[in-house]
Amino acid sequence: MDTHWDVHAVAVVSSLGEMIGTGSFPATAVGYRELLTWARGLGTVRRAGLEGTGSYGAGLCRYLLAQQVEVFEVNRPDRSERRRRGKPDAADAQNAVRAVLSGRARARAKAGDGPVQIARMFKLAKDSAVKARSQAINQLKAVLVTADPVLREELAGLNTPALIRTCARLADNDEDGGGGDAVLQATRITLRLLARRVEQLTGQIQDLERHLARLVERHAPQLLAPVGIGPDTAVTLLITMGDNPERLGGEASFAALCGVSPVEHSSGSRHYRRLNRGGDRQANAALHRIVQTRLRFDPRTRDYYERRTKEGKTRREIVRCLKRYVAREVFNLVRPSPS
Repeated sequence: MDTHWDVHAVAVVSSLGEMIGTGSFPATAVGYRELLTWARGLGTVRRAGLEGTGSYGAGLCRYLLAQQVEVFEVNRPDRSERRRRGKPDAADAQNAVRAVLSGRARARAKAGDGPVQIARMFKLAKDSAVKARSQAINQLKAVLVTADPVLREELAGLNTPALIRTCARLADNDEDGGGGDAVLQATRITLRLLARRVEQLTGQIQDLERHLARLVERHAPQLLAPVGIGPDTAVTLLITMGDNPERLGGEASFAALCGVSPVEHSSGSRHYRRLNRGGDRQANAALHRIVQTRLRFDPRTRDYYERRTKEGKTRREIVRCLKRYVAREVFNLVRPSPS
């Protein structure tokens, strides 16, 4: 299925690869029902391949999973193939279903209908607020650079929190006349507005952090027990795993998804493994923060670091190994083995 903002293109292929039919349906709740009814009218629907299960196809993906259809994430076609054959929606839909049929598309889609999806929404709002707050703080300090020397000296020496509090309380004389006093007044108004914006965003960030912490404590409290894993890091790793962690084949799949699995880079008589530069980089950064925290506060991790250093390993190689171990630990905490 080739998904778009307002319409989805669909192709149905038999298990032997025979094209049965193609169609297009609106990206609405009614359109989803019509799509599945039409497809089931052509035969039994067992699997579906979707482009954009996390964007345009998210709603359709959730609907199909609720109807007991196995959904696989399909990457967009190769650019060279698109240049050679063009890009009609029907062709993209056929490529998606054939990718599932051939086994090239094996990544099962995230369910997106549970607490992890809720955490993803809160995390999205929090990251946006953090970015906007940093921008507002930088703008406030940039205004101070060109401010009147008297005002600049008045605010000199204050750290960032004290500067924000002081600027938020600056008086407004409502002078609109010309001259230097009017420029000074405009500067004070601008500083006050930016400071209050920072305070408002800080309140939003703290509120969202409380929501995220409650979600983790309610649905995955075991993640908070190990050293170095806090609510924010736990949320990032849970988002990577999704609401249906059983879609991952094992802890090696999760490690590859986080970009901490070693990649074979041997050539000839030289055998070497390099760092994995792929995967979810936010999850990779979360694992990196866990390792750095443990290197500072966890005695077992420090002992391991010293032992591998004596073996001739570099810090970069040791951190890569530790990130791989942490990925295994997190996976087994979220999805315990049947034994």
